Amino acid sequence: MRYIQSAESVCLGHPDKIADIISDAILDDLISKDPYTRASIEVLITMGLVHIAGEISTDAYADIPSIVRNTLIEIGYTKPEYGFDGYTAGVITTINDQSPELALGIPSNGAGDSCIVVGYATNETDNYMPLASNMANQLTRRIDTLRKDGTIEFLRPDGKVIVVVEYENHRPVRVQSLVIMVQHEPYVSDKTLREVIHEEVIKKIRYREFIDEKTKIIINPLGRFLIGGPMADSGLTGRKIVSDAYGTAVPSGGSAFPGKDPSKIDRSASYLARFIAKNVVAKGIVDRCKVEMVYVIGMEKPIAVNLSLDDEKLVKRLYNLSVNDIIELFKLRRAIYKKTSILGQFGVEDEDFLWEVLDFYKTVGE
Repeated sequence: MRYIQSAESVCLGHPDKIADIISDAILDDLISKDPYTRASIEVLITMGLVHIAGEISTDAYADIPSIVRNTLIEIGYTKPEYGFDGYTAGVITTINDQSPELALGIPSNGAGDSCIVVGYATNETDNYMPLASNMANQLTRRIDTLRKDGTIEFLRPDGKVIVVVEYENHRPVRVQSLVIMVQHEPYVSDKTLREVIHEEVIKKIRYREFIDEKTKIIINPLGRFLIGGPMADSGLTGRKIVSDAYGTAVPSGGSAFPGKDPSKIDRSASYLARFIAKNVVAKGIVDRCKVEMVYVIGMEKPIAVNLSLDDEKLVKRLYNLSVNDIIELFKLRRAIYKKTSILGQFGVEDEDFLWEVLDFYKTVGE
């Protein structure tokens, strides 16, 4: 049986990614001062303007315009010729308090939202992520790194990668196609850009052995890519939910992560679902594992849990993990969220990403 799986990843200067990073940068600032901040922060970015909206309940104060501008500059929007930069962009804030009905109705240990969460792991890669997701994220991360450290001077902040992997009998056999779109300075020729991306990006990532002579490699299919970022497209928090997860390997739970504090169970329980799936696969029980859980706002535990393996004891154990249990398990009341928007939510080796630690049976119990 042959089939394909695909994944998308975007560079730091992509408008939707900018919105995600700003949402989590504001959240980090608030949580660093008040760990019990309740927040759902949305960002709209368009030509010359960043609009911050949402609901926040906190004892902390955040200088939102400064956070926005510093984040834009950090990403690389520093030149007026980009049509959008951190020095001149306008910042509008429309922040409300959390709904009093929700504040009164949700118990301290209850879920902050109703949602479906999905976690996944596979033994086809070292970090238990789908190959397409791994390769797409590696490519955009390398593009961003080479741009920011000046190795490739002609790169601008926007970009996108799509990787399509061919499978046979549930194992990846080759990359069917690889698409890279990178924004660039006007002086570089199409030929030079493609050659540099081939040599400095594609040939330097892991798993390149899956790229063969028949792989379709497409770089900047329309030719020039000068106008990008918010000058070309608006950006919104949470539009990259599939990119943030597992590509087409499994269905998305449907909820976005950025800008949400850990009481928002669609974020914290998604980390738990990945944790469970990764540890089940690492234990050697199955080659692939999908975890699905359904939560209802105000309720302490999920109303439904489904694992793609027959382990009644493990399912019962999951039912006993409340919202506060998850927050405590992964120490989620810390300012760690901007990193998740920059590095990726899953499959990242970082000491703060405790949901990637391989000790489920030790931590949660056999």
